[in-house]
Formats: sequence, C-alpha cells, structure tokens
Amino acid sequence: MTAQSLHAPSPPAPVLLRETSDGIAILTLNRPEARNCLSEGLIAELQAALDAIRDDAGVRAVVIAAAGKAFSSGHDLKELTARRADDDGGRGFFAQMMTACSAMMQSIVRLPQPVVAAVQGIATAAGCQLVASCDLAIASESAGFATPGVDIGLFCSTPMVALSRNIGRKQAMEMLLTGEPVDAETACRLGLVNRVVPQGTERDAAVALARKVARKSAHTIRIGKEAFYRQAEMSLADAYRFAAEVMTDNMMARDAREGICAFIEKRQPTWQDR
Repeated sequence: MTAQSLHAPSPPAPVLLRETSDGIAILTLNRPEARNCLSEGLIAELQAALDAIRDDAGVRAVVIAAAGKAFSSGHDLKELTARRADDDGGRGFFAQMMTACSAMMQSIVRLPQPVVAAVQGIATAAGCQLVASCDLAIASESAGFATPGVDIGLFCSTPMVALSRNIGRKQAMEMLLTGEPVDAETACRLGLVNRVVPQGTERDAAVALARKVARKSAHTIRIGKEAFYRQAEMSLADAYRFAAEVMTDNMMARDAREGICAFIEKRQPTWQDR
C-alpha cells in the first residue's frame, strides 16, 4: 500500500440508502449531519429510486425513513444561497430545484405502490411536504412538523400544496402563516400522520403497516391508489361517475373474481396481481 493510498479520502457516503425485504423497499435519507435536508443530489436520488421501483413487480410497498435525529429539515438552504452568485442571482437554479422537488413529490403520489413515511424527528418545510406526499405516515412520539418558511421570509408555497391536501384549510393556514411547529399527537389529530408510536419503533411500525398493505392484490392496490387521488380533485358527481367506472373495470379483474369467490367459500384468496 502506497503512502498516497493511505491518505486518499474516503468516498462520500451515499445520500440515499435502499434495501428491500419481503417486497418492501426501504428508502433511507442519509444526510444526518445536515438533518437530511433535500439537496439537489438527494432529490435526484429519490427520483431515480422511485422511477426504478415503479416497474419493479417485486416491490409491493415502500417505506421512506431517515438516518439520524431528524427526518428532514427541508431544502438545503446553504446550497440554494450559494447560487445567488450566479449571473441571474440564482433564479434559474431555484426554478430547477423547485421543479425537480415538485416532480419527485408527485412521483410518490403516482407510484403504483403505497408509500409509508417513518418519521423519527422533525419534518419541516419540504420535509413536512415529503411526509404529506406519502400515502401513509407513522410518527415517533418525539416527531414534530412545521412549515416555518415565513420565519426566514420564504413562504412554504410548494409544501403548502401537499399540506393543504392532507389537513383542513384553517389548520394548514395556521401552520403556514405562523410557522409554529405541531407535535406528533397534534399532527395525528389533524390527519397529517396515521398514528404515533413510541420513540425508536417508528421504522418497524411503518414496515409492519407496509407489509399489511403488501399482502393485498397489487393490482387492486394500484387501481385504488390512482383512483383515490384522481377523484379527490373532482366534483361530487364527477367523482361518483369516475369511481363507478373504476369499480366496474375492477370487477372484471382476475383478482376481484378470486377474492369474491374466496370470501364466499370462506378461504384465503390467492392473488395473481392481475
């Protein structure tokens, strides 16, 4: 071994970790020293992982977790600020970042597989947006949630989109206008998370919830998840019209026939995910 190799810097740790166990893909934000803020690199890695998972029949559900004490503190403000030295004052980079982050959040919603957030600490600004974008969320009793952009003169406009689709308007406006945090129990009461669990058990609880969903027909889950988000943006009449069409098509699926027959015959269904 040469002296040069002895002093060679270690390769940087990956900003996103991925593991798959029993059909559950676990994506772990891995910037604990930066409170898992969403840098350009981390957003790109999340997008790439979601793109790969979309067509992976071996993945039936996804858990998004984080290393360290924080879930995510939002955008990387140091990275954004550094681009103010650009010729355009950073406008081009800011637009690029917000577009990329918004696309990644939408990829979670559009993913055929259900996505569960495991929140162990603070989830603020775009970190709160990430939790709100997931289909389900489990929070540690020590978790906290906030959209504190107003405190630094930057209204949380993109986090607002996901937040306002999770909780009531007045509650969302209070979080957005005051920037004050809410604790895990309040977040659960507002509908931002599904349940609160003892500190240190949130990841296991999220995986357990993901596995519960993963035992269902993947075809049925895919149909239902897509329909849920589409009908939510429709008028009542249009939503019922659309849902009736979806349910009619669903009834023609092989797994619907199998599931109904299994229920009538008092046996466990055998899914073929079609």
